[in-house]
Amino acid sequence: MTINPQNLLERLIACPSVTPEAAGTLELLGRELEAVGFAVTHLRFEGEGSYPVDNLFATRGTGGRTLLFAGHTDVVPPGDLQQWTSDPFVPRVTDGKLFGRGAADMKSGVAAFVAACSAIPESAGTIQLAITNDEEADAINGTEKLVRWMADNGHHFDFALVGEPSSAETLGDSIKIGRRGSFSGVVTVKGVQGHVAYPHKANNPLPVLAAILTALSTTKLDDGTEHFPASNLEVTTVDVGNPTGNVIPGAGTLKFNIRYNDTWTPETLANWVRAQIASVDAKGCAVTFQVSGVPSRSFLSPLSDDIDTLSDAIEDVTGRRPDYSTGGGTSDARFIAQYGPVVECGLVGPSMHKADEHIAITDLVGLTAIYETFMGRFFAVDMS
Repeated sequence: MTINPQNLLERLIACPSVTPEAAGTLELLGRELEAVGFAVTHLRFEGEGSYPVDNLFATRGTGGRTLLFAGHTDVVPPGDLQQWTSDPFVPRVTDGKLFGRGAADMKSGVAAFVAACSAIPESAGTIQLAITNDEEADAINGTEKLVRWMADNGHHFDFALVGEPSSAETLGDSIKIGRRGSFSGVVTVKGVQGHVAYPHKANNPLPVLAAILTALSTTKLDDGTEHFPASNLEVTTVDVGNPTGNVIPGAGTLKFNIRYNDTWTPETLANWVRAQIASVDAKGCAVTFQVSGVPSRSFLSPLSDDIDTLSDAIEDVTGRRPDYSTGGGTSDARFIAQYGPVVECGLVGPSMHKADEHIAITDLVGLTAIYETFMGRFFAVDMS
């Protein structure tokens, strides 16, 4: 049995799986995977202040090398339906393009990989799939807990692929071998409120807050590394909550985000922030700093024979070798990287999260061919 990637993708798009509602996607994938020899386990994780999430783990084969594919079936909300040419959850094919929410991000990657698996002999080696329905929102009860469950139950891998859109302009022109981390924080400065005409009876926190802002935003973090650009800190908001012009406020806060390379960890960044704060004269104000949320760690998969093999497969299908990128935001690959080498390889994604999200059908066929060619070489299987 060989699975048609377009047919599978259309059926996945028809499931309105806005996070965290799986809307039948995981059941659909489970049936398709079981039909081509996979053992499928459905897992629900919950707690830690987030909503319950359904996840899927599938495995086929018991020997040889192990390849993990990871992805997500959840999608962002469609937004204003008036901006869509047609129903976002009714797949539409026009001019060689397939439209629908999740077409690019990233039901296409899932469909292409499942279709490619159907062409690989069951005796080739061990293939695993880790599919979550919680990548676009909290990402608390999804991939992080799924790969932890895998490790706890003896499911290890030699190499992992994530099917996120990784191509920049044309299919296969770029793969992501790492991602920057994300670190957010809040600084609060408390002084003494008072009348602007009697500043000696107050203690204005804003000059101190402004000095801290300057120290944070003008001090260079680093010069970048071989595969990463320089880390950057951006102040995202400054809040005082003072509606009048004749009152010295009692407190002010600033929020910031740092996108950082492999020079740093969340712990060393926190220490760096504290050092910048300590360099400023607090002038009697109370200054506090808190990390916001759970930082995303940066990761870099070491260049290896498997990455060369993937690059060879891409060149075979597209005629050019991919660039190696670490750009963009965060992805669930950051969780997988804690257990083994991982690379993101998927379609072109300029329409993702937009109205009329779409992909070129030829790209879907090409991505399926890339996955199939790579697996043939990864497992040393004659695909002729």
